[in-house]
Amino acid sequence: MICFQKIAERRIEEAIRDGVFDDLPGAGKPLKFEDDSHVPEDLRIAYKILKNANFVPPEVSLRKEIAKAEDLLAGMEDTKAKYRQLKKLNFLIMKLNMIRQTPASLEKDQVYEQKLVERFGG
Repeated sequence: MICFQKIAERRIEEAIRDGVFDDLPGAGKPLKFEDDSHVPEDLRIAYKILKNANFVPPEVSLRKEIAKAEDLLAGMEDTKAKYRQLKKLNFLIMKLNMIRQTPASLEKDQVYEQKLVERFGG
């Protein structure tokens, strides 16, 4: 093991002398460390690999779609279009709740009741 370490160190020193590391991106700038303290230690490397591959978990992409649907719904005037958007939003929320497999008490609430009360008056 020690001989491999010596070989590696010698090659690194040669590369430094030859200027191989001179034009690296970010040279002279501080390193940016990501806070992964909330990720369990045994999963950190897997998360890092997925992130480097630009993989987005389905739950994250669904949350983005839900936010986009909520923004569209807030700016709509037409009742039919609003109803269609509301159905789409509730479908996305249902899909998110099914993916997460959490207890019903922790699920994201759908927006039927609030929108109906607003429409018909409570």
